[in-house]
Amino acid sequence: MAHREFETDTFETSQGPLTITFVGHGSLLFRFNDKHIHVDPFSHVADYTSLPKADLILITHEHYDHLDLNALGAIRKETTDIVLTELCEQQIDGGIVMRNGDMTAVQGLSIRAIPAYNLIHTHESGDPFHPCGSGNGYVILFADTYVYVAGDSENTPEMKSLEDIDIAFLPMNLPYTMTPEMVADAARAFRPNVLYPYHFGETDPQELVDLLQDEPDIEVRIRKLG
Repeated sequence: MAHREFETDTFETSQGPLTITFVGHGSLLFRFNDKHIHVDPFSHVADYTSLPKADLILITHEHYDHLDLNALGAIRKETTDIVLTELCEQQIDGGIVMRNGDMTAVQGLSIRAIPAYNLIHTHESGDPFHPCGSGNGYVILFADTYVYVAGDSENTPEMKSLEDIDIAFLPMNLPYTMTPEMVADAARAFRPNVLYPYHFGETDPQELVDLLQDEPDIEVRIRKLG
């Protein structure tokens, strides 16, 4: 895969800048205090051999576009911590398992696992694309800045009850996650300062901008994260 330039945004925290690189799909890269934190690295959207090695990797669930062993192998080093779910642990040695609701501290960061699951979107069999209890979203505290990466989820009660979120990543990949209306519903409930729709596939993110145009306190930012 040819190397490409990724979009980045930088936020100031009480302990220095937090830089977010928008790798694509559900894949993100945070840089904070000279540490690199990768989320759901996926080889389809980037050549991970050209990206920084990971101090910490967060895996939201076991689906192939979130748990990619090739991408993990390219960025993992001996000292890399990997936070993951129980189902992911079946494929990866040496990870730190977090279950829904768990809190832990890794690499100096406080991390909380938020349930990520479907309420209405299901397979033809009636089974949800993402069953309750199997996937995590993560709230990561970078100094005084709370970042929520939802993983593959709908607008669940647990999501809507979050508080004090500065930056949120909410998925709009249909039919597996949320419609723009569901994302807007969640955003109005927990009111992040900055909202990034991510992992949005063929969904038009401008629909979300239009839905939240009457909410000036929620800044919707569109980046290349389809």
